[in-house]
Amino acid sequence: MTASMEAAGALIGRTSKIPAIALRAALGAAGLVACLIGYLASAAMSAGPAHAEYPEKLVKIVVPFAAGGGTDTVSRTLAQAISPALKKSVIIENRPGAGTILGTQAVATSDPDGYTLLMATFAHAVNPSLNAKLPFDSHKDFAAVSLIARSFNVVVVNPSSSIKSIADLIAEAKKNPDKMNYGTFGVGTSAHLAGELFNTMANVKLTTVSYKGAAPAISDLLGGQIQVIFTTVASAASLVESGQLRALAVTSSERSPAYPDLPTVAEAGVPGYAAESWYGLYAPAKTPAPIIDRLNKAVKQAVSSGAFKRLETNEGLIMEASSPAELDRYVQREEGRWSKLIKDANIKAE
Repeated sequence: MTASMEAAGALIGRTSKIPAIALRAALGAAGLVACLIGYLASAAMSAGPAHAEYPEKLVKIVVPFAAGGGTDTVSRTLAQAISPALKKSVIIENRPGAGTILGTQAVATSDPDGYTLLMATFAHAVNPSLNAKLPFDSHKDFAAVSLIARSFNVVVVNPSSSIKSIADLIAEAKKNPDKMNYGTFGVGTSAHLAGELFNTMANVKLTTVSYKGAAPAISDLLGGQIQVIFTTVASAASLVESGQLRALAVTSSERSPAYPDLPTVAEAGVPGYAAESWYGLYAPAKTPAPIIDRLNKAVKQAVSSGAFKRLETNEGLIMEASSPAELDRYVQREEGRWSKLIKDANIKAE
């Protein structure tokens, strides 16, 4: 009890019929209640409005790839779609390099305030297995927001080839084990690991030939330098439709909305085979839960929009928004299944 309260109690005690000791006790209790109410009000003002007002400025999504690719397209579509829900502009910052590591690290070290986000892909799940040491922890340094979509590759060959099915591809690979090459777009990419998984599960040995992108790989496929490619829908769709490429199967676990008549690799002769990529949104670790929840709701609303419906066909995506926990579980499963393949095949980052 303070000196001023003691003095007030003594004064009132001398001029009232109520005993001074009772007044002092009452004043003490009232003081404690007042302090408690003030503390709670202060805490509510410091914590509540900051989250309720998010975002107060533009939001940035870091894309760890160059502009113009599939990830960039999905990211820009998302940015435009969530901007109305957040009532703020959402911009894209392309930070390619080191197999997505540079852009990913930039987000890992950003303030956990919801203003710098990461568009993560397949690489987020396989980089820990490809690289002996990363400058971030793929789990501890990030807070999941939502899965956005899953994607897959299409197995394509030259239409002049005698290979017309996955069964034909397996038979040809076993008959000519040293003459069958498949094009990839870099070590550890979804196209590369889809081929390595095929080698393992079909018990064949397709030799990897690495390219800097889909265009030069497709050029060599048409020229006969390689025999098969596991490539994206976006890079193959128009060529398949025009008859310049022959599609054998899709690598996803279920048939694609873009190619409903095309079998999966599993259906076509390799039971259990599934190789897919994905897009997921992350924030830095320790981003407040109310901000994560706000972003998650905006993503779920965006993924059901017309703009994303068009991507289902154009990019061959399977839309699948999720809760943060569901994204964490999905990526952990992906990391586990690919880490074994990477270890068994002794694959290292370039």
